[in-house]
Amino acid sequence: MPSGLIALLDDVAGIAKMAAASIDDVGAAAGKAGAKAAGVVIDDAAVTPKYVTGLSPSRELPIIGKIAVGSIRNKLLLILPVALLLSSFAPWALTPILMLGGTYLCFEGAEKLLEMFGGGHHDDAGETSDDPAHLEKKTVSGAVRTDLILSAEIMVIALNDVADRPLLTQASVLLVVGVAMTIVVYGAVGLIVKMDDIGLHMAQKPSRLSQTIGRGLVKGMPIIMSALSVIGTFAMLWVGGGILMHGTHELGLHWPAEPVEHLAHAVAHATGPLGGLLGWLVTALISAVIGVVIGGGVAFALHQIARLKPDAAH
Repeated sequence: MPSGLIALLDDVAGIAKMAAASIDDVGAAAGKAGAKAAGVVIDDAAVTPKYVTGLSPSRELPIIGKIAVGSIRNKLLLILPVALLLSSFAPWALTPILMLGGTYLCFEGAEKLLEMFGGGHHDDAGETSDDPAHLEKKTVSGAVRTDLILSAEIMVIALNDVADRPLLTQASVLLVVGVAMTIVVYGAVGLIVKMDDIGLHMAQKPSRLSQTIGRGLVKGMPIIMSALSVIGTFAMLWVGGGILMHGTHELGLHWPAEPVEHLAHAVAHATGPLGGLLGWLVTALISAVIGVVIGGGVAFALHQIARLKPDAAH
């Protein structure tokens, strides 16, 4: 009996070790997959604050909370099961789907560049309403739709990195990545949109240091928001172009992925301690250029089609 108990305890210990190893494996895989999706996460965090701009400060955090809940639903109830089905029954479709999403990101980035330089207007000229509840509902709905695209990119990038793992590991990694990225993105967004309120509160404190920091935050937030817009645009083009470049390589085309990789390695070897950063920067810049070219082409084509629609109606 004691020997049987010892054997049982050994089995339990073995199972516990396997479970711990599995958790470590999922954590490591989720971290690696999440890092690869960082560009989309940056863009998501940069894009979202615009949805609460101009709304009542008292409703900013509740609205962000509603968008975050919608994002979780997007990731866990829609994207995760579809991604796992594709991974099981049509793994060949992951790369083309990822490239379609990359093309969309390139298009969005190109549209933002047109807005910056006065060559286009991407905002919808839709209906307006004086009803705060209606406006809030419309704001949340629009943000959740945009989040669906960005969340799909995050999840497919993560899945693509663990496509050769068991199905349970894939599901666990996607679950961890989905929840973690949502917390990171919307936690950061909540902090960003309330930073001016935090600054005002600090500026009213008796401490001179607190007042100085508070005034600095209030004055600096417009600059930070503008910088986030630029970073978000670059992230869209960089991530979208990079997805297309790596996707074509996975589909069997050596150009442009391999020449870009060789150039990045050459720059890294030639620049010593800064080699890693500069090599990455070369890849990111070329990816962004690819994003501009592809996204600009798609935007031009869609604008031409839009111009033809009124003529077709006559």
